Amino acid sequence: MGETICDYSGGSVAGTEGCFPPGYKPFKPEEHGLERGFRCKVPQEALLKLLAGLESDRADGTGKAGDQASEFGQHHRCAVFPGVGMDCCVIPLRHGGLSLVQTTDFFYPLVEDPYMMGRIACANVLSDLYAMGITECDNMLMLLSVSQKMNDKDREKVMPLMIRGFRDAAEEGGTSVTGGQTVINPWIIVGGVASVVCQPNEFIMPDGAVPGDVLVLTKPLGTQVAVNAHQWLEQPERWNKIKLVVTKEEVKEAYQEAMFSMATLNRTAAGLMHKFQAHAATDVTGFGLLGHANNLAAQQRNEVAFVIHNLPIIAKMTAISKACGNLFNLVQGTSAETSGGLLVCLPREQAAKFCSEMKSQSSGAGGQGASGGAWIIGIVEKGDRRARIIDKPRIIEVPPRGSQAANQDNSSTSPDQNPNLS
Repeated sequence: MGETICDYSGGSVAGTEGCFPPGYKPFKPEEHGLERGFRCKVPQEALLKLLAGLESDRADGTGKAGDQASEFGQHHRCAVFPGVGMDCCVIPLRHGGLSLVQTTDFFYPLVEDPYMMGRIACANVLSDLYAMGITECDNMLMLLSVSQKMNDKDREKVMPLMIRGFRDAAEEGGTSVTGGQTVINPWIIVGGVASVVCQPNEFIMPDGAVPGDVLVLTKPLGTQVAVNAHQWLEQPERWNKIKLVVTKEEVKEAYQEAMFSMATLNRTAAGLMHKFQAHAATDVTGFGLLGHANNLAAQQRNEVAFVIHNLPIIAKMTAISKACGNLFNLVQGTSAETSGGLLVCLPREQAAKFCSEMKSQSSGAGGQGASGGAWIIGIVEKGDRRARIIDKPRIIEVPPRGSQAANQDNSSTSPDQNPNLS
């Protein structure tokens, strides 16, 4: 996450209390006897180059995910790779057409609240399963690194909250944490492993996009910008760069929105992928929207390209990104996200219905609230298995929940909000 490092100093924005999990109170270090200022990604191109050696062991030797996917069930005791750099491995088992689907992920803290950080870490791990349309997880392990710089008091107050957040998010996803690994390290690190045994009809291989499909995104972009901007509130030299385009209150609201969004499971979207016949999907995380869109496009069996016209972004984060020059490149699609939404390829006739149901289920469950739902952001056309964002994409400003704008009727998921996709 670039220069994002957590600062556990607590606080909340007025009007957002109903968005927290039941019984949750924002973490304030001073209430636990801690100091108020308590603090505690390999580039995509380099990573893919490092992982390229894994493809030599694949059954067909071609490196094409589609060939193996089309013969799924004929290979036994060998991994069916959705593709190097994609979300999960799918391993056919010896027992009657069942497969083990598994993923792992971890990162450094990026929000102030250790409980919410635990929830975000768990949501981020589970998201890899959800990106394949899998809604159930059989088991989770937690990976936890305790910083050697923490004293006993800090460790005993903070780490249990992080563990509880991870556990609570796992339970929300219908699974449980049965073990893991804990080490001492210079930095706090949190993550986990998610595993499920399932039948072929329970997951969607990420390789079936066809020309004419529509691209849908299920969470707004801008989480990295929001988290960094919030840290800059206490760094005058950095705050001075953005204070002309945003107020402190707007930064605090955006930060809360980013935190809630990152902690929200993508489970609803995973279920709707089956209902509305999704052809492929991935989740948007550390490589940014364009990076993950390119990864997904490269895995397609058909010769297609993804063209992105619309960018739903947390309100004011576009202005902050532009004020910072090339630091984030948010509109260019390369700004890192954490526990971002699913990027889903849907049949054109299903896309608007998918968005509508996402919005109604999110609001009805009291989860994502006013900013919940999904946005049609582009199309699939014939092409060279790459993705691109048009020169002047339409920016959809997504108001943070609890803000005055969010309390007004938000019709961002309606078809007329997504012109120029024909």
